[in-house]
Amino acid sequence: MKKSLTFCLLFISSILFVNAQVKSPDEFLDYELGAHFTPHYKVVEYFRQAATASSKNIKLIEYGKTNEGRPLLVAVVSSAENIAKLEQIRANNIKLSTGSTNAIDLTTQPSIVWLSYNVHGNEANSSETSMKMLYTLSSGQNSKANDWLKNTVVVIDPCLNPDGRDRYVNYFNSVVGKTPNSDPTSREHIEPWPGGRPNHYYFDLNRDWAWQTQIESQQRLALYNQWMPQVHVDFHEQSYNEPYYFAPAAEPVHQDITPWQKSFQVVVGKNNAKYFDAEGWGYFTKERFDLLYPSYGDTYPLYNGSIGMTYEQGGIRAGLSVVTNDGDTLTLKDRIAHHFTTGMSTVEIASANHNKLLEEYKKYFQQELNGAPGIYKTFVIKASNPSRQKKLSELLTKNKIEFTYGGDKSGRGYDYDTQKEESFTVNRNDLIVNVQQPRAVLANVLLEPQTLVTDSNTYDITAWALPYVYGLKAYASKESFKGKFSAKEDNKSASTNVDKPLAWLFAWGSAEDAQVLIALQKENLKVRQADQPFTVAGKDYPAGTLIVLRVENEKVIKDVKNKVENVLTKLDKPIQAITSGFVEKGKDFGSNVYPLLKQPKIAIVSGSEVSSLAFGEAWFYLEHDLNLSPSIIAAKDINSLDINKVNTLILPDGSYSAFIGEGLTAWLNRGGKLILMEDAIESVLEKKGFDIKKKEAVVKKDEKPEPSKLLFKDKDKDDYEFAIPGAIYRVNLDATHPFSYGLGKSYYTLKTDRKIYEPFVKGWNVGLLNDKSLMAGVVGKKVREELKTGLLIGVQDFGRGQVVYLANDPLFRNFWEGGKTLFGNIVFCSY
Repeated sequence: MKKSLTFCLLFISSILFVNAQVKSPDEFLDYELGAHFTPHYKVVEYFRQAATASSKNIKLIEYGKTNEGRPLLVAVVSSAENIAKLEQIRANNIKLSTGSTNAIDLTTQPSIVWLSYNVHGNEANSSETSMKMLYTLSSGQNSKANDWLKNTVVVIDPCLNPDGRDRYVNYFNSVVGKTPNSDPTSREHIEPWPGGRPNHYYFDLNRDWAWQTQIESQQRLALYNQWMPQVHVDFHEQSYNEPYYFAPAAEPVHQDITPWQKSFQVVVGKNNAKYFDAEGWGYFTKERFDLLYPSYGDTYPLYNGSIGMTYEQGGIRAGLSVVTNDGDTLTLKDRIAHHFTTGMSTVEIASANHNKLLEEYKKYFQQELNGAPGIYKTFVIKASNPSRQKKLSELLTKNKIEFTYGGDKSGRGYDYDTQKEESFTVNRNDLIVNVQQPRAVLANVLLEPQTLVTDSNTYDITAWALPYVYGLKAYASKESFKGKFSAKEDNKSASTNVDKPLAWLFAWGSAEDAQVLIALQKENLKVRQADQPFTVAGKDYPAGTLIVLRVENEKVIKDVKNKVENVLTKLDKPIQAITSGFVEKGKDFGSNVYPLLKQPKIAIVSGSEVSSLAFGEAWFYLEHDLNLSPSIIAAKDINSLDINKVNTLILPDGSYSAFIGEGLTAWLNRGGKLILMEDAIESVLEKKGFDIKKKEAVVKKDEKPEPSKLLFKDKDKDDYEFAIPGAIYRVNLDATHPFSYGLGKSYYTLKTDRKIYEPFVKGWNVGLLNDKSLMAGVVGKKVREELKTGLLIGVQDFGRGQVVYLANDPLFRNFWEGGKTLFGNIVFCSY
């Protein structure tokens, strides 16, 4: 009896100890999960306390901070045995991802499942769900979960976008009443601009996996590439009127995604469906969410050997409770239950297929080493613009894609410019990517000239070949070869030992060069720019070259030489000093073809009239790429600009018709530069003084409209003839115009709409399309006809000022490096 009593007391005390140490979300938060939205700091606190309480089962890794200083972290959860040897598990997994080892016993190596939550801040049930997942997996009270974790390591990232999440949660919590209002027209369901979806700089982080332009992506991908999971799930929300979506995915599916990866999506989907069917919950698969664009949270893992999947719960802006179109009431608790169920189901099926997952994972990388995907084995990227080529090398490095340089190779390959097989030679600083390497698929996907698209109804852009993105001459070869050198040759030539040079000359053609100009101007140095090429001291300099004349600057500034050298040393750029002004070719420095560059004083319009993503691109580019601090103003204030304070105004994609008034035109007449991007152009059509005209589709006389070929079953699909989800076009440039400096005769742009304009009768037709401009991507028949000719980049004089028209977005998601050169020219160059 005494022994039984002692045993009972010990049993009860052990339960009390567990419950006291590992708190459920409800206990920790002091409210039932789903009754309120939890601020990010409380989510972090919950993860920290759980990791402290269950240190044998959880390892917490803080991998960075957001722009606003919020912590980014993951919890690695598994059995105590696995956590004790976690570093060895991780190291073994990385060895498997190199494809070069057979020494690891797969029966004792756990598989890795990575669960990512809340990449879009207003898809806010995800972080709530992550707390329930952590508790269930780590508390020891779920016997099935305990078994799964014997052969599975689960990585939980509770919030990929803390800044966006708190923007949404703080707004919602500030307007919700004592009782949530389920009426979808209530203000708690209508977020103010810019909404919680993007991060601090208004970027969509779910489009940034491969490009890694944002600090959250950079830090997360550095950690991800240290683990390389077998399964990755990205948890999202869609319209609250939609049921749940889970894999298998829709077409188009990229041809490099393996049969195993596709088949295991079906296995996971069936397991999810089993639980949803038991509850009578609605769901759909194989629709809408495709696997093509490489920078998503499902495709990026897939192109890196994982089973990548997106799960979508209905719920954006649903708040705590909302009435759907079907008359049902959807609650936050419902949404948490659905995400929790698919999360647990995925861990379960991964555990059940542990050996097969690891075998296929190992095989995936071994095949990449032994046989490269696609028809091209080697990509040669010429050093046609060293700065942009350097940026490309940095992107490849972030993505663990191997490359070499140079050699004495010659051959034939697909010329990205001519779209034909051409001869090429490899020079010392040409970058070479041989796709026979562990990251072969990702390398091929990012570099292949044409991506095979099996269905036009894709969710995103259909072309992104990096040579076009970076505006670099390149060839794709069917021959396999590597360069002779691991690093680029340093071609920096410096002339710093001249006491009294006539001038200093600097290159122009990238964001790095623009940083030099900005730094020089901040030192109050006068900087000129060559409108024409010239030759001096036996060296050729292209149009766009920056010039600092010593005597001109010494009239107002002391110690000019040291100022110039300090700027260039700080930015690690070469200094070229010349001692003679005798120009062997071109015009002498006293000519008017070397105008002074005006220091830009920039304002960007923000607010509900503006696309938040487009605004964020311009804001981020100016602050991060150029180290400028633009003024952020409202649309209502564009008619009261002071030309002494703002001489350059950027109107990102948006609608400004109601604000184009006499104050703005007076500012232009006084010398302002107005940059109109995408739909901002529509706001000035037929406005007095603005010469831009839309190019309308030509309708032949007596041409009868063709009968619709669209079947009712395809009612939710785009009409292919009018589709242009995102294609690359070559824009033919006026190579003599300042906007073309560093680009030459052509510029590659991403076209995502049908809008095109009539060439100017008076004005500068800087960028035009012709019938051979389409380079890559899906474009329907009707759209191809409409985009055969017309204006995409134009400039008109407006009094003493200029209006710049950009029909396309040159700063697309901040990874379009060639567009940054164009935009830098527009901001800085004068004529």
